[in-house]
Parts: sequence; C-alpha cells; structure tokens
Amino acid sequence: MTSLVGVCSMGDPQLLMADDPPIRVGIIGLDTSHVSVFTKLLNREDQQHAALKNVKVVAAFPGGNPSFPLSKDRLDGFTKEVRALGVTIVNSIDELLPHVDVVLLESVDGTQHLAQARPVIEAGKPLFIDKPLAASLADALAIADLAAKRNVPWFTASSSRFTAGYPELRKNDQIGDILGCDTYSQSRAAIGHPDLFWYGVHGIDLLYLLMGTGCETATAVQTHYTEFVTGRWKDNRVGSYRAIREHTGKTGLGATVFGSKGITHVNQYYDYVPLVVAICTFFRTRKSPVPVDEMLEVFAYMAAAEESKRRGGVPVALAEVMQKARA
Repeated sequence: MTSLVGVCSMGDPQLLMADDPPIRVGIIGLDTSHVSVFTKLLNREDQQHAALKNVKVVAAFPGGNPSFPLSKDRLDGFTKEVRALGVTIVNSIDELLPHVDVVLLESVDGTQHLAQARPVIEAGKPLFIDKPLAASLADALAIADLAAKRNVPWFTASSSRFTAGYPELRKNDQIGDILGCDTYSQSRAAIGHPDLFWYGVHGIDLLYLLMGTGCETATAVQTHYTEFVTGRWKDNRVGSYRAIREHTGKTGLGATVFGSKGITHVNQYYDYVPLVVAICTFFRTRKSPVPVDEMLEVFAYMAAAEESKRRGGVPVALAEVMQKARA
C-alpha cells in the first residue's frame, strides 16, 4: 500500500512508494535541456524529494529532427549527458517500450508528438508530453482522442503551472474571486509551429491555471515586439496574454490577478522541481493534475489567436477553430 508522507508547495500529495515496485521511466526525444534536468532529479542517489523516490529513468530513444535546428544542434550533446547518467540509449520507440512502465515524451519539435505518442498509447503506457502538446490543434485533439479510446492516462503542462507563487493565487482570501488575469512570458517562434504554440504556451498555460476553462473568443494583435491576445470568457471575465519576442526587450514570466477583494502581481521564473513532482504523482495515481478539456482549450485559445491575426485582429470563437480542427 502507498502511504502519504507530506504535502508539497503545490498542495499535491507527495507519495512515498516504500513498498511498491520502482517505476521505470523511458524518454522519447533527447534534444531538449529538460531531459538532463529531469533525469538528474529522478536518478540522484541521495533523493531529497519523497515524491521522486523509486522513479528512475532507465532507457531513452534520442529521436530528433535533422530539419529542426534546435533539435539537430543539441541532440548529440544531450544524448551524451543522459547516457552518462546511467540511462540505456535505444534505437527506436519499439525497442524502448518493453523496458519501461511510463514515458516522458520530450521531443523539442511538436510536429513529431502525435506520431511518437501513438505507439506509447497503443502499448497502454501512461505518458507525460512536454510542451508543446502538438504543433497543431488537430494533432492535439488526435492525441486526446486516441488516449481516450485506449483509456490511457496522459497529461501535458508547462512548468509555469506548478511554479510556487502561482497556484496559491487561485484560492487567496486577499484576492477573492478571480475576475480577470493578465500573464506574460517570453515567446519564440519555431519552424512548423503557429507563433505561440512552441513557447508562448508557458504564459497561456499560466493564464488557464488562474482563469480556468470557458473562454469563448480570442482576439490577437502582433507587432515586431510583442503579440497580445485577449480572451473573453463566457461569464464575461477577460484574460490576456502578452508574448514578449525574444531579443526585443526584457522577458520573464508573470501574472497579475484582478480579484473581487484585491489585485496581486507575481513575477516568478520557472521551477522544474514542482513539475517533476506532479509528473511522478501522476505516474503513481494515473490521474492527470490538469483536466483534458483544459489542456485542449489552451491550444484552442492559441489557434483562435492565430486565426484572429489572419483576419486582421477580429475576435475568433474557440468553438470555430475546434470544429475546423476536428474536420
């Protein structure tokens, strides 16, 4: 039986698997710094985090995309780092799956995620899909549909969603009910991805952490320096996201929450540890910390913003882009 041993800063239980078998983790995609960070956290011998005990990265498939510069230029280096941490490097996803219980899909190129997630889901392995979930709303929906059909647990999230300082804003007596929210983060465009999908998702995931689902329309304006997206929720609340273009100004991560009792601003940069705690808790409980409809609405918001730009900055309904993606 698994025992509760404490509560982390996010309010999620840290589960110590004292008498349960170890969880063997496999990684797909060794072309992002996340793979070395996550492996170092999970595979350290003097584990300091109760939630991470008995969860080990044992094998990895490098993957990569030679047509995607940030993959091609980093794949060899991160593969060497992960191998040096005691992880077995394999030649394919098919070779990986028999040796692992769960999967971290880490490929930096979101256009690969649907194809790489498919065999994992068909094998019944729970998986975490790192940002972005996909490079199109259609692919994001296809992943969710396949997982639902196979009854396989999965989730995706930015580390911003779990970074200390932000989750605490949701239930705060000094703020009261959240009536609106403005978030911002660095934004980088990437080949094959809509402008916000690859990096803007960090700030938009934070927006959804605080506002929840229910956005009906998104309106976007883009300049050389920034992209600004305003969403109108069905209860008439308004939430916005400011994407700060790389090399055009000071970047960061933050949120201003407008409440019925007060206004609060938090400026706290990403912390990977709470995300890894959430992933390990998910691997044990098989329950996503983020509802599926919320994960998908994040990408519908970004897809509606992209369509709004194409139409000259008019509001675009999230339901419209969802319908087109499913078609």
